[in-house]
Amino acid sequence: MRLKLGRPDISRYRRHFDVPDANAAAPLTVTWMGVSTLLVDDGTSALLTDGFFSRPNLAAVGVRKLRPASSRIDDALSRAGIDRLAAVLPVHTHFDHAMDTGVVAERTGALVVGGVSAANVARGQGLSEDRIRIATPGAEMELGNFGVTLIESHHCPPDRFPGTITKPPVPPVKASAYRCGEAWSTLIQHRPSGRRMLIQGSAGFAAGALAGRQAEVVYLGVGQLGVQPERYIRHYWNETVRAVGARRVVLIHWDDFFRPLTKPMRALPYAGDDLDVTMRVLTALAERDSVSVHLPTVWQRADPWV
Repeated sequence: MRLKLGRPDISRYRRHFDVPDANAAAPLTVTWMGVSTLLVDDGTSALLTDGFFSRPNLAAVGVRKLRPASSRIDDALSRAGIDRLAAVLPVHTHFDHAMDTGVVAERTGALVVGGVSAANVARGQGLSEDRIRIATPGAEMELGNFGVTLIESHHCPPDRFPGTITKPPVPPVKASAYRCGEAWSTLIQHRPSGRRMLIQGSAGFAAGALAGRQAEVVYLGVGQLGVQPERYIRHYWNETVRAVGARRVVLIHWDDFFRPLTKPMRALPYAGDDLDVTMRVLTALAERDSVSVHLPTVWQRADPWV
């Protein structure tokens, strides 16, 4: 943990909060709900990454055992208008991504799709085996109106809880029970419209893993990216955004996830990340590559393909 105090002021980046709103005719929309939780919805069929809504405070994470907060989950699902999902896809299985996954799937009739670790998280939360699917890395799956491919990736260093979840963690459990598990680059193609997107939930990458893949839009995780060496940030951009040929990038996982969604969003503190560094380096790379960079607005039903 660094000694730098305070946190970045996101009002400095006000002009970047400009992801286009979706209109009634949009064939596909994306709604961000903090960290790497994204609703991808065409009005008939929908996917959700992570589904992390409980957002326990720092003290609870540090000293207590955690359990999904039913009221916060229900409130978030209601506010986002989520009642049915084809699948919930954890980008990896740290608590700030997967601790609500099985509960959200149970409430929405969804499959939980991921690796062995995600399957065990879902089992620990009582989801039945017929609602759990272990993905084959690199193989496209049909989930509702979407083709989804999970590509093996890595967590951004440092990974404080590395390793696989080998048995179901039954809540309440310590945050350390939610080991990283399998980290994914999530590629989604919407069959009816042909629109493609990449969700890179953690600011890690596997070199060459996305070569030959394509996506017009990337939702790019930047948690802990601002404390990496600049050469790492550049490499990350090249292995994700440039690799898939994206023209628009929306930055996610910059928000303080120890704060409930009912309070205004703020950036993670400098002690763990530095959004100012991230913005400086990524906006320069984006200008070089003629890519637009945006920050999402929570609950906004957006159309990033416009």
